[in-house]
Amino acid sequence: MKTRTVELVVKPKDPHFVGDGFRVHNFIPSGFRLDMERMNPFIMMDYNSKFHFSATDSPRGVDVHPHRGFETVTIAYKGKVAHHDSSGGGGVISEGDVQWMTAASGVLHKEYHEEEWAKKGGDFQMVQLWVNLPKKDKMSEPKYQAIKKENLNRFKLPNKTGEVEVIAGEYNAVKGAASTFTPINMFNARLEKGGKVDFSFPENYNTVLLVIEGSVTVNGTDHAPTDHLVLMANDGENFTVEASEDALVLVLSGDPLNEPIAAHGPFVMNTREELMQAFHDFNNGKFGYLEN
Repeated sequence: MKTRTVELVVKPKDPHFVGDGFRVHNFIPSGFRLDMERMNPFIMMDYNSKFHFSATDSPRGVDVHPHRGFETVTIAYKGKVAHHDSSGGGGVISEGDVQWMTAASGVLHKEYHEEEWAKKGGDFQMVQLWVNLPKKDKMSEPKYQAIKKENLNRFKLPNKTGEVEVIAGEYNAVKGAASTFTPINMFNARLEKGGKVDFSFPENYNTVLLVIEGSVTVNGTDHAPTDHLVLMANDGENFTVEASEDALVLVLSGDPLNEPIAAHGPFVMNTREELMQAFHDFNNGKFGYLEN
């Protein structure tokens, strides 16, 4: 088995607001060789690094917007988000929870800071990913997977040096709580200072690490501080992450979809014609109704 090397360590770009509730650094797609084709099936990553929101009686967030052709995955590290959609789904994503929404054939969606949390304010930190769907599944029925923190399985590292929380995929025979359309590994690695963890994924899987807290060294050579992204090359299987200080790292690795990508705004399809159909369906009310 060959070592997978680091292709790039990427510092966060200047943040921007999505709505008025999410102050994000966009990593995917971007000009850092992190375009949709290179990172497929991970076609978007917005990272709300730790940011303090003041108390308010009017919860901040994002108004009603459509999605079609992919899945959104929201991982809550700090803060709470309430969400609703046009198919009648909704709920609250609390600290440590994961919300996996399969938009597929289309939903209208809105998300806001949870009302009681907003009244108090506090630190807010989250990741939102878009996971591409294969052509055969893009027009399937929308669905939700609301995964609570307590239902996530964990692998404890030796000598109490940390743990790997498995959201999707499998780590050392510990299986993730989320079901996926294609092979995807999604882990939170929590490491004590000096803690070390080994990962192994097929060489062709596109793989990135996002340092949520602390700092780490990959393969003993490449240093990645807080809020930095590590793009791993597709040149091997195995790599090691060691914590320079107490650290939390989001680990993503997935089998790329070798299909065309046609993306515009909130729609990700395979052809321009399918994109035009998505806009037509949205404008004609076929995504249902959701009040702002």
